[in-house]
Amino acid sequence: MNMNMPMSNAPAPSSGGTKPFYQIWIDALTKPNEQTFADIASSPNAKATTAYIWVFVGYLVEFFLSALVSGARMASFRSLFQQYGLGNGGGLGGGGIVATLVLAVCGGPILAVIFTVFFAIGAAIVQWVAKMFHGQGTNEQLTYAFAAILAPFAIVAGVLSLFAAIPFVGLCFNVVLAVAGIYALVLYIMAAKGVNRFGWGEAVGSVLIPGLVVGLLCCCLIGGLSMVAGAGLKGLLQQLQQGGVGQ
Repeated sequence: MNMNMPMSNAPAPSSGGTKPFYQIWIDALTKPNEQTFADIASSPNAKATTAYIWVFVGYLVEFFLSALVSGARMASFRSLFQQYGLGNGGGLGGGGIVATLVLAVCGGPILAVIFTVFFAIGAAIVQWVAKMFHGQGTNEQLTYAFAAILAPFAIVAGVLSLFAAIPFVGLCFNVVLAVAGIYALVLYIMAAKGVNRFGWGEAVGSVLIPGLVVGLLCCCLIGGLSMVAGAGLKGLLQQLQQGGVGQ
């Protein structure tokens, strides 16, 4: 035996049997440790196509429930406008609610596809960074583990958004959603650790570095556009001032 081989400080995946999807989702959300995600990634059903279907369905449910909340808010605005004799609220009547539902039915799948594509790209970038840290997992395994977190989380977020629409009480549910988002981030880090079988530092770096780089690029892009817009506005003001002096 070679005693100089590097030892991983993350648990090795077990060779358990397959589980129904809902049990995998429950395990991912209620058993927060890297062994859970090592087991999920080692499943024979750990396929990227399955992960994409899960994420698509999760986002679709979330978008539809969010549309219901928007429709209910529009109805409440209409009632408020009518109560104070302000007409029908600028078109926020039944037609507005119907339009919202139609948008949810027709536009929801499109948005779900777009967000699923973003998810696929994000998972691939995280795994690419993990490989730079000598991660032992694959993109398919990490995508499957991430989807086991994101799909049920999206559905839960959609359900909580229904309660978040309730005045005053909704504030509490908004706080719950914020805390749940932090919890999901911790789960992603655990998933990266369990799938790639490396340390906590590498797991945190794999998940956070892509987000920080994208955020930095966005800030640079916004800053550059602001500078261009500011220069253009300054030139326009100078032209206006010169035109005023010439007159």
